[in-house]
Amino acid sequence: MYERMLNKQMEPSIEEMTAFCGENAERFSSLNEWLESAFHTEQQVVFPYGNHYGWGIAHKIKGKLICNIFAEDNAFTVMMRLSDKQYQSVYEKLYKYTQEVIDNKYPCGDGGWIHYRVTSEEHFEDSKALLTVKCNPVKE
Repeated sequence: MYERMLNKQMEPSIEEMTAFCGENAERFSSLNEWLESAFHTEQQVVFPYGNHYGWGIAHKIKGKLICNIFAEDNAFTVMMRLSDKQYQSVYEKLYKYTQEVIDNKYPCGDGGWIHYRVTSEEHFEDSKALLTVKCNPVKE
């Protein structure tokens, strides 16, 4: 369940990645389109970080990585890093599932990385909330 596209030799098209997401294909497509239109991200199909991550779409703003979105069988995972302050700014407004993912983040400096699997409309909305914070940094 939730297998990823792991064949490094065959780069998929965005359409193939979208179809691979099955019942979450529309959300996968919508999230990528939303990031591009709302924040003017540059999209690139990538196979980063080795064989366990597989194919995904990297979103960057002025060369800075915003997130990677990895296509999965009937789902997708958004990998992003936020500061503790960014997480705290939306934490109370998020669903319990999202709070648990944040609570178990991989620490990195002030904040950490999350791998956020989207399998429902609630997850989709929370992923957008987190990405909005990522793209609109909290002022010190």
